[in-house]
Amino acid sequence: MMGSSPPWERGQLPSPCLCACSAICLGSGRGRSWCRDGSQTRGGTGCRGGAWPGPGRVRPRRWSWRQHQPYILLAVATPCREQIHQEVQDYYGKELQKSEDLKTNACVTSARPLPKAVRDALEHVHEEVVARYYGCGLVIPECLLSCRILDLGCGSGRDCYLLSQLVGEQGHVTGIDMTEGQVEVAKKHIAYHMNKFGYRKPNVEFLHGYMEKLGDAGLADESYDIVISNCVINLTPDKKAVLQEAFRVLKPGGEMYFSDVYASQRLSETIRKHRVLWGECLAGALYWRDLYSITEEVGFSPPCLVTASPITIGDKELEGIIGDCRFVSATFRLFKVPGGSRAGPGQVIYNGGIMGHERELVFDANFTFKEGEVVDVDAEMAAILQSSRFAEQFLIQAGASATAAQGNCCKGAKEKICNPFQLLEQLAAPGPACCPRGTCGPPGCC
Repeated sequence: MMGSSPPWERGQLPSPCLCACSAICLGSGRGRSWCRDGSQTRGGTGCRGGAWPGPGRVRPRRWSWRQHQPYILLAVATPCREQIHQEVQDYYGKELQKSEDLKTNACVTSARPLPKAVRDALEHVHEEVVARYYGCGLVIPECLLSCRILDLGCGSGRDCYLLSQLVGEQGHVTGIDMTEGQVEVAKKHIAYHMNKFGYRKPNVEFLHGYMEKLGDAGLADESYDIVISNCVINLTPDKKAVLQEAFRVLKPGGEMYFSDVYASQRLSETIRKHRVLWGECLAGALYWRDLYSITEEVGFSPPCLVTASPITIGDKELEGIIGDCRFVSATFRLFKVPGGSRAGPGQVIYNGGIMGHERELVFDANFTFKEGEVVDVDAEMAAILQSSRFAEQFLIQAGASATAAQGNCCKGAKEKICNPFQLLEQLAAPGPACCPRGTCGPPGCC
């Protein structure tokens, strides 16, 4: 039949796709449409992604090859949402059996040593869960007792079982992942861990679902104190949807604490269409500056950069495809600061009440708080500390010195570090590095 094969095989030119993945549909005919992954639906609405929800369902009557050639190349190059999801699931559920199977260190990088409490907790996690762990940083924030935590892209559940011990029996941890095989690994060890931890009833649960659609998994508005994510947001084609959902399920004053892979520039189509680079957490990496604009649109406070570590590519073929683009594993923290909490700069004193951080709390790359010391903070940090779970750990007073109002703490005024690649350079520089704001970090800073 004329309409039974994709139109490009019959010499017809493409028409705009009306599906939710915003692709270019590779032709249509006799009530059918073909998307760039070869999928087909009836009714001319586009690929399996569904009908485009907005206006503009206008299909030109006459096509110009010269005019539309760039769009044709885009359609062939970029996989659509469902194809990305399926290939990522196959990569992590079938091809990778252990972390040693990875071709880069993007998914196994840790930016700083694990605290003793976390090291001790890790010893209680089942060996199969640890072996199937793929993460790019430390996503264990401070001050966790009795908190409700959601882990986006929990995989085999390593971080969930770590957090289960740190939140205590009265806390709760939910893990969600789109790869069914990984969720099955996590679920089958619940009884083992609850017995190991001495809990009478489970304080963890694992759900199969998508982090862009947490509502489909039954997760309600303002139901979690903390959302974590460890090297998985890069695996989704819609980063903004993930952050919007995280913002929705967080309570006012809640935090998103997450590690991920970031690029030094916006990625080329060659990189973005590469199947292995998707699975290795690189093809979906966000340009680091775009994180700041997306979080502002969603409603989060400006990102606090915590740590950064370099990513190395151990495969010559992949190095040739990537070219001069650099990648970094970085940990950020975002806060859902209520509108009424935003004020001016202030002065804070840390009381040393957080377990494992009694003498000093390294909050991020710009602020380190030492017990009993007065620290000038800018308006952003003052609002974060005042509205979050950290409020009880600080004495907060309005008003600050002129130096703090300008956002500097050290001699020789320096800007706040927001760029993870800049932080890498600072960490690699010889001699003590000076913390730009707040109390100076490394000994002998000022």
